[in-house]
Amino acid sequence: MAEPLIRLLIVDDHPVVRDGIRGMFAGDPGFEVLGEAGDGAEAVALARALNPDVILMDLRMPRMDGVAAIKELARLGITARVLVLTTYDTDRDVVPAIEAGATGYVLKDTGRDELVHAVRTAARGEAVLSPSVATRLLGQVRTPADPLSARELEVLRLIAEGATNREAAARLFISEATVKSHVLHIYTKLGVNDRAAAVAAAFRRGLLTLENG
Repeated sequence: MAEPLIRLLIVDDHPVVRDGIRGMFAGDPGFEVLGEAGDGAEAVALARALNPDVILMDLRMPRMDGVAAIKELARLGITARVLVLTTYDTDRDVVPAIEAGATGYVLKDTGRDELVHAVRTAARGEAVLSPSVATRLLGQVRTPADPLSARELEVLRLIAEGATNREAAARLFISEATVKSHVLHIYTKLGVNDRAAAVAAAFRRGLLTLENG
């Protein structure tokens, strides 16, 4: 029985990369490239218009990056599977993309056959990860993250309560600059980029509970 046709949307801010990806699938009757987007905002608009099965999504792009686009696709209820295709495999890139709802995460040095297999796997709704990415995620599960200091936990609890840096500084009797420094350390240790993500990560890791958060 033949594999069902998989309709693709290619998202990358470099035209030469988009051309290369399109070329990988152009001669395969099992795929149809519906369109290309140069940033996340364009990707969301095209996904709404074209209804692809799989979106090959770069991460670092102008206007709207890949993670923001994945979140927006989920918010809009767009059912396309998102397969991140990027050169970056750092925790700061991998974890937010997976948490945002990406079905898979592969690197741009992946060979054609591996990429085709990854797309087919993602189209079935199954998770697919490059080996280095899988190793990173397993390492996060097996190895405890850098522990937050007692002061950082205090700052984090106040962030969870909605306190601004100035309000946190007043309540802890420290300077606002010191609070900002603690916040940056919290972001680094939790592998996040903003206050909302820090609170979500803290609850997920058990650093905050409904009782103390």
